[in-house]
Amino acid sequence: MSVRYYFYKILHVTLLMGLLWLLLAIGVVVAIQWYFIPQLPSIERLREVRLQVPLQIYTKDGLFIAEYGEQHRIPIAVEQMPELLIKALLATEDSSFYVHSGVDLKGLFRAVFNLLKTGRKQQGGSTITMQVARNFFLSRKRTFSRKFNEILLAFKIDEGLSKNEILELYLNKIYLGHRAYGVGAAAQVYYGKSLFDLSLAQWAMLAGLPKAPSTNNPLTNPKRALERRNYVLRRMLTLKYISQEAYETAINAPLTAKRQKRAGGVEALYVAEMVRSFLLDKFGSEITYTHGYKVFTTIDSHLQKTANSALRNALFTYDQRHGFKGVLDHVSIPKDLSDVDKWAHDILQKYRSEGNLVPSLVLNVKTKSVTAYNQKAGQFKIVWDDISWARRYINDRKRGRSLKSAKSVLKRGDIIMAHFIKSEEKERWALSQVPEAEGALVSINSNNGAIIALVGGFDYYHSKFNRVTQALRQPGSSFKPFIYSAALAKGWSDSSRILDAPLSFRVGRKRWSPHNSSHKYYGWTTLRKALTHSFNVSAVRLLNKIGVKYTVKHITQFGFDPARIPKNLTMTLGTGELTPLELASGYAVFANGGFRVKPYFIDRIEDVNGKVILSANPLTICRQCPPEILTPSGLQFDILAPETICTQTPRYAPQIISTRNAYMMSSMLKDVITAGTGRRSKLQREDIAGKTGTTNDLRDAWFAGYSPDIVTTTWVGFDKPRSLGRHEYGGKVALPMWAEFMSVALDGQPVKSFPKPPDL
Repeated sequence: MSVRYYFYKILHVTLLMGLLWLLLAIGVVVAIQWYFIPQLPSIERLREVRLQVPLQIYTKDGLFIAEYGEQHRIPIAVEQMPELLIKALLATEDSSFYVHSGVDLKGLFRAVFNLLKTGRKQQGGSTITMQVARNFFLSRKRTFSRKFNEILLAFKIDEGLSKNEILELYLNKIYLGHRAYGVGAAAQVYYGKSLFDLSLAQWAMLAGLPKAPSTNNPLTNPKRALERRNYVLRRMLTLKYISQEAYETAINAPLTAKRQKRAGGVEALYVAEMVRSFLLDKFGSEITYTHGYKVFTTIDSHLQKTANSALRNALFTYDQRHGFKGVLDHVSIPKDLSDVDKWAHDILQKYRSEGNLVPSLVLNVKTKSVTAYNQKAGQFKIVWDDISWARRYINDRKRGRSLKSAKSVLKRGDIIMAHFIKSEEKERWALSQVPEAEGALVSINSNNGAIIALVGGFDYYHSKFNRVTQALRQPGSSFKPFIYSAALAKGWSDSSRILDAPLSFRVGRKRWSPHNSSHKYYGWTTLRKALTHSFNVSAVRLLNKIGVKYTVKHITQFGFDPARIPKNLTMTLGTGELTPLELASGYAVFANGGFRVKPYFIDRIEDVNGKVILSANPLTICRQCPPEILTPSGLQFDILAPETICTQTPRYAPQIISTRNAYMMSSMLKDVITAGTGRRSKLQREDIAGKTGTTNDLRDAWFAGYSPDIVTTTWVGFDKPRSLGRHEYGGKVALPMWAEFMSVALDGQPVKSFPKPPDL
């Protein structure tokens, strides 16, 4: 065989193999073009993608209350993102992002070579575009088929979207640890700041998170996070994204990330839960938790803070009258501690704050003072005045002897609850305990029903039961004004006389004889005096004269459920059941001159772009409107409506009692404040009215009171009803809470007259 023969033979084989490879390449291209690519998701889905943004709830004046949703995210347009943050991410994740066509072939070949060399599949060669493809469309399983689809999809994304569009999707989508999705949320989670307020070192920290966000973040593993941050900074310096001076400053910056609480917020979690439940019913969970709605409630942040303080102070005051139930726990403090504060800090980690009570460790006890430590204040002192109340609790009616020394109740190593007291005289810490009794406070605008403050209990995390809206309790004498209103509607007046004398009725085989709380009788008296001093017998006799059937029909107009109103004479003593919100709504009729408004708690709802999609369109009071349009049928509607409808369709509150009736009731209830059972309020104003309420065996203590514009109801009792103890009447237990709140709510407000009929 000649050389020529072998040459042609080799050439023939080479051409044949080349042809086969060409046909194979064409086949692969055709397969990709006509089979694989058509099966890939449409890029239009990325253009229309809706990132999951949690529900956020605010007060009316814009203070943060709560957030609901699995993914904490704050979407930010790429044009608005800090340039150095983008460079930090590109430096560590994809430095050739603006050059390649979605896939970095060099990086990909490097990953393939590593696979052939080590025999192990490892994450590598992924560009930002490939990560977008994986995060939005593919699973995270490390398989060859997924990687192949990822590469194809990256080419398709790069062809269909601009680089900035891809980068914006990436920066807002990536998971960065601790429920933070996207760089905007991560800035809040780790630093409690806006993304734009961070330093170069902090941006570099965020840029280092995508590789291992769950394990290498600065909260979980500070050491690894710091190493990763410094790597990002070195890459930025190498690529000349930053100067040597900027690098030196950033590389030496301390680690400043820490667990953050949302700044500037207000405690109103009972309100937040009301909003969440409402939206779930209206929109369902998918929309509620992911569409980024911002709900602005009707809550006034200043008054909400006042309400929280008023309720807790009232419960503390009541609780201290009944004695100390003991310390939370006791630990042995080693004698040779070099750093007692650090040791105490670690010990207190397992004890939870409740309300404004902070777990504290007793370090030293003297006769008239205690030194303690907590995580909020460090070491602090409790003086005798804030310890001496802690006589031993025996039961709700009895407590132990007066204390002579702090050592008789506390010792070194005790775990106690303490709360901070801030007054005009001084600031101090006091010995306290979690009250067993509970309370509720709700305040509404009497002219439109907007709830301006609401506290459903001592601490939401201790008990999520909302006593304002869910607790059905007997209102006691706070229900009497509605009986008296029925009497006025039937022709009686405030000066009409009624006999306060022993009374007895046959009920089945027994006899029922109502009596006054004083166990005295006062003879002939006016309706005004009987209501002012809350005479029970007079009220029962009055109801008997005007008739139960007539009275039930009258008081159901106030919004009370007739099924929960007893159809007998005990009705006047408040033996039915209602919630504090229902009672406040009823009293609003007296405050505004006879109109029934509908309570509501959402002012407006904005979408993720800040556009108002629903706004409150509540009932409004029209004093000049003809009677035919002021009917109770107007109550059957949804207060929230589209913004355009709110400006075009006024809805009028029905007038359910005459202005004369409402004015006379307010006049009589003003006397309760100045001379009757509500005189403990000590508010020196002429435009407030209200009524105390106490039920049988002192199980419930109430005060419902109002000015012409604000109605507030307060309640104190045990969740499992039992007596509050001797002499624990509404005027002693619930009224101080009301007075503390209203003194702030009315501070600086001019005295205002209640609506008065022109012919009075």
